Amino acid sequence: MAAVAELKAVLKDTLEKKGVLGHLKARIRAEVFNALDDDCEPRPSLSHENLLINELIREYLEFNKYKYTASVLTAESGQPVVPLDRQFLIRELHAFEESKDSAIGRSMPVAGGVEEFSAGFSADRQQSQDLKPSRVLSRQTCRQ
Repeated sequence: MAAVAELKAVLKDTLEKKGVLGHLKARIRAEVFNALDDDCEPRPSLSHENLLINELIREYLEFNKYKYTASVLTAESGQPVVPLDRQFLIRELHAFEESKDSAIGRSMPVAGGVEEFSAGFSADRQQSQDLKPSRVLSRQTCRQ
């Protein structure tokens, strides 16, 4: 019995050191969520602010390769499956973008360039009326 416990401990330690255990746990959580998610239940409508906040979070998660967490966020929040354009997000949040590292394409997620997070939301409220989720979806599908 001790040999089995030792084997489990060594296996767990090895998987943790390789970064596999966290990946497996995240994937299991995502798959369990997807299995339990009721597609028939409508998602709440997203306000302009929540659409941008969710997109900022998703962009951060994808930048850091947390793809399973991002997939759960997208499914649970009702965020459009097609991400918003990165430059559009930067403009809307009044963020700045550091110079790009040619090796990785970009040096940080958009969240790192948001100086005053609330400034983008208090700007022009009329613009927020132009950015309804349905309008954003139609813009995104036209670009692709």
